[in-house]
Amino acid sequence: MTTRVPSLILGRLFIALVTLTIVSFAVFFATTLLPGDTATILLGQAATPEAIAGLRTAMHLDEPALLRFFYWIGGLFQGDLGTSYANHMPVATLIGGRLLNTLKLAGLTTLISVPLALTLGITAAMWRRTLYDRVVTIATIGIISVPEFVLATLAVLVFAVYLKWLPALSFTYQVDSFSGLLRAYAMPVITLTFGVSAQMIRMSRAAVIETLNTPYVEMALLKGASRPRLVLRHALPNALGPISNAVALSLSYLVGGVIIVETIFNYPGIAKLMVDAVSTRDLPLIQSCAMIFCVGYLILITAADIVAILSNPRLR
Repeated sequence: MTTRVPSLILGRLFIALVTLTIVSFAVFFATTLLPGDTATILLGQAATPEAIAGLRTAMHLDEPALLRFFYWIGGLFQGDLGTSYANHMPVATLIGGRLLNTLKLAGLTTLISVPLALTLGITAAMWRRTLYDRVVTIATIGIISVPEFVLATLAVLVFAVYLKWLPALSFTYQVDSFSGLLRAYAMPVITLTFGVSAQMIRMSRAAVIETLNTPYVEMALLKGASRPRLVLRHALPNALGPISNAVALSLSYLVGGVIIVETIFNYPGIAKLMVDAVSTRDLPLIQSCAMIFCVGYLILITAADIVAILSNPRLR
């Protein structure tokens, strides 16, 4: 490993830190631009101007936005996410249980989508230009072209309305058996798996095909190696870096997809909590949820960049 690798990794980490700072600034000021006055929404239209002014003072909404931003960012560094305007509870308490639910959903999706996508992607590369490869490629392009909310709606129509196999909404509090677990998580996981797997299949297939075109793999082919041996023994070990990069990039799509899926299926996760907070202009809760999603996305993207650096043979 050359001396350039540590400097490149530190550079990626520095870029991630700068990006997080810019994102925190954007999240805070974007939420302050939401239409409607928070104090008026909380007290109702019948509230007197004195009551609204008093509530704005109590919530420091009458202070300059830049000053409130520094208070907020300072609280984040100390682990203080603030207090919810609507529930009068610590934001960390509200997020705690919901974050666990979202992590469960993301974990189940990862456990299913990663093996499925890698199997389809590697086998499609193994038998490229065959009917199997064409079917997998067309299916993945078709799924990528369809937004998550359309996939979720189609899943509801097929599995809940026509087949009546699964409930249209996800009731996680009714999970008391394995069948209950399947019924609660099946619809959200199916929807997210389709979106994440399609991206991963395409990128893993491209990574293996690129490795198959290298001279040493062609030499193994000339020596009579079978196609499975060619891929599994010669190509796949050298494609692990690009494939790991593809997995990290594909999982980053979970960040956007989970917001839509939790809302459509009424899944009690952090994304649903953030959407509900928007309706009440609960700014501390919205900002904290948004930052959690941004941090998760940045971690995955930075991990993908670091894997790409470590797997680059020109830097070894």
